[in-house]
Amino acid sequence: MTHQRNNQHLPTKACTVCQRPMTWRRKWARDWENVRYCSQACRRKARELKAKPSP
Repeated sequence: MTHQRNNQHLPTKACTVCQRPMTWRRKWARDWENVRYCSQACRRKARELKAKPSP
């Protein structure tokens, strides 16, 4: 018997930069509450937006 994964029961949240839904990953298990970005690209973009002064 094979082990099947059912992703519909995993928690999800939106990326703070692009608003795409992120699904829980095993590597985020310990820190799921603090995960804010779906990718390194979004993390870099957030840093750029934070560094630029608002007009």
